[in-house]
Formats: sequence, structure tokens, C-alpha cells
Amino acid sequence: MDSTRWYAVLIAAVALERLAELVVSNRHAQWAFKRGGVESGRGHFPAMVALHTGFLVACLVEVVSVPRSFVPALGWPMLALALASQTLRWWCIKTLGPQWNTRVIVVPGMSRVTGGPYRFLNHPNYLAVVVEGIALPLVHSAWWTALGFTLLNALVLRARLRAENAALAQLVP
Repeated sequence: MDSTRWYAVLIAAVALERLAELVVSNRHAQWAFKRGGVESGRGHFPAMVALHTGFLVACLVEVVSVPRSFVPALGWPMLALALASQTLRWWCIKTLGPQWNTRVIVVPGMSRVTGGPYRFLNHPNYLAVVVEGIALPLVHSAWWTALGFTLLNALVLRARLRAENAALAQLVP
């Protein structure tokens, strides 16, 4: 199998991982709403969903439409970073437990989580998103996708962080 097909398998695996995240997220959102959870930042959420969906599509489209080679000196380290970002993402999900979901939902009276990767960073999941946004396309030299996603993601993250920080300020320290 050539490298483009292997890359397509990788992107498909990431897409399946995203579906698993959505299942977990929906379960956690139901948990939060049953406990009086309040959602913030709805305005940016559709843009975030579109960006993340378009990202995976763009990874494939760029590699197929503009012949991109697998460059081992770049591709293997980027694959390692992409896998590390997945590990960090799931560490965040496990640490936050039912408080994690893809939306900004805060349950009144809950304490802010300060364990796991949150000992080191306030928003480690977004570090995972930023690293993956650069690394996953560069596994197969999709430069335009890495650049475009990074720039658009910076705009979405700016709105997301504002909403999330305001919501988290309501939690018990």
C-alpha cells in the first residue's frame, strides 16, 4: 500500500476517534445538565465543529489533489507528535471525568479540576488540539492544511477560551 493510502487510514482512525469523543461528550453533557449544568459559548461552537470536520477532510484533499510525498524525516516525528496529542487529549478526558465534553458546560458547585495534566496547564486539551493541527497534516506534507487550520483555530480558540475562562471562574476553587 502506498503512503497516501496509509495516510488515509490514519485520518480515518482519527475520525473514528472523534466519533468516540462525541459519544463520551454527549454522555457527559447529559450528566451535567441533570445536575443543573449551564452551557456557555454556544456562538462559537458551530464554527469549531465545522473547522474540526473540515480539518480532517482538508488533510486528505490536499494530499490527494496536490501530490504530496511522505518525507520520513518530517513524517515520522509528526506522527509521533500527533499520537502524543491523542494521548494528552485522552488524559484530559480521563482526568476531567464527567465534567469533560466538547461544549462549555459548568455544573454549579463543582470544583475546578487541578489534577492530571491540569497541574501543569490550565487548558492542556487545547495544547493537544494545536499540536495535532500542525502535526497531523505534516505527517504527509500537507503544509497548506497545517497553516490554514492553525490560523483559523487561533480565531476559534480565542472565542472558546474567553467563554471557557468566564464559565470556569464560577467554579469553586
